Amino acid sequence: MTDCISFVVMRQRRLAEALTADEGNKVKKSTSRLAGLLGRGGREMISAARVAREYLGAADTGELLGRVGQTISALPHAEHLDKRFIQASYRGDLSRPPDDLLAGSNVFYVTEQGRLYLDCTAGHYQMTWGYNHPELSALVREALDAGIVWDDHSNIPGNTVKRLAGRLVEAANDAVSPGPELLDDPKALNTVLLGVCTGSVAVNAALKIALKHHEVVRPDVEPVLISLEGNYHGTDFLAQRLRGMWKEFFHRIKVIEIEPNDITALRKAFAVHRGQVAAMFCELVMMNREAILLDEDFVGEARARCDEADACLVIDEIQSGFWYPRCFLYHQYGILPDILVVGKGMTAGLHPLSAIVYNRRHDRLAQYDAISTNGNAPLAAVAGLGCMGLIESRGEQIADLSRHYFDRLQELPAAYPQRVAAIHGHGLLAGVKFRNVKDAIEVHRRLLERGLWTRVHAYHEGHSTILTKLALAADRRVADFVVNAFHETIRETNHA
Repeated sequence: MTDCISFVVMRQRRLAEALTADEGNKVKKSTSRLAGLLGRGGREMISAARVAREYLGAADTGELLGRVGQTISALPHAEHLDKRFIQASYRGDLSRPPDDLLAGSNVFYVTEQGRLYLDCTAGHYQMTWGYNHPELSALVREALDAGIVWDDHSNIPGNTVKRLAGRLVEAANDAVSPGPELLDDPKALNTVLLGVCTGSVAVNAALKIALKHHEVVRPDVEPVLISLEGNYHGTDFLAQRLRGMWKEFFHRIKVIEIEPNDITALRKAFAVHRGQVAAMFCELVMMNREAILLDEDFVGEARARCDEADACLVIDEIQSGFWYPRCFLYHQYGILPDILVVGKGMTAGLHPLSAIVYNRRHDRLAQYDAISTNGNAPLAAVAGLGCMGLIESRGEQIADLSRHYFDRLQELPAAYPQRVAAIHGHGLLAGVKFRNVKDAIEVHRRLLERGLWTRVHAYHEGHSTILTKLALAADRRVADFVVNAFHETIRETNHA
């Protein structure tokens, strides 16, 4: 770590000296443009971010883990920008000066005041490869130099968009290539809608596809949608209806919510509403429901009941997609959905881009029935292709890390049976379920003090789970560090 600190000091000196050289003048000119946009203190903030980035890039993972939670004295502190104009729900009402993210690399980030954190949730669950992955960053720069545009009209998708559509078909069908046989396969997922930006819009499009299918096969029958209690299919008006919101505004669509993994309730829902079910929506890892994992038998039953009812089985992998060696978790269930919804991790956090992959017989939407202004973005598609390429080349590493992390988490309920009830989730998408909500909140608070950024589900009755979703850039050292931190923090609270 001494070497790393020495590097930062040396780098600061070199930056200062460079201001009088030609190279330094270029840095100064570039920095001044950005500084002008940031306003007062902008130059100092950019300088601090640059040094913090260099610091993170120069240090070994083991070195950084040894300093997680500490304020790095060698790093210059950045004057924070005014946060009062941010809404209160996102801490815009803080009475004390904020200490927000300044720079990040891999699974680490440094705050404005120089504190080092380990991000255990991959940003907002979307940073597949952590912060500023070097290969993806280089790929985006190469694409820009090659003339790939940021965005364009959806009617003229660039070659990167078309290639991404083909890659999604490959991954969805677990195929080597999207050959002509997939286009003729009556069950294959062979059609891609990439003109949607966020997961919320993608789920909304999937709902429309399912409702159109229902309208064709059962005209004049009011549709029934089946969803799981505690689902999160985005913030769109109709998608939020799937989790019980806005009931008073919907009169011709009936939503039935059943408990995850309750096969009896599943069969009853299809039996009671025989001839009415348009679709069933499932998230395989319910991150909004304490990372509950759907059972293989339950998902298999959902597939069978949807086949029997000619209803669409919609698998929402916005959370789980691109976090597994074969991209999608449903492959491990031995089923094929009618509609697959993906987003979040597809572009590794560079730019929001989502997709719906479905069978051609469901391709009934008109051109502008489901669209985002920034869908079909060519540069975002480059990031998507790069992300999928990394997953393909590092499949064994991802599988090993996922197994190792989830296996080690099992130590917690075994070691503290009175405190920890279970480990939820699958692989790197994991939740530590506490028996008492106060324990969950206290352990979460202490982990944050240690410099581990996690999330806690404690805002619904019965929820008492700390959530993690390690980025694929993590390794066994990071996984062990997180689990060991849980051990130490739980022991601390035992004696508090």
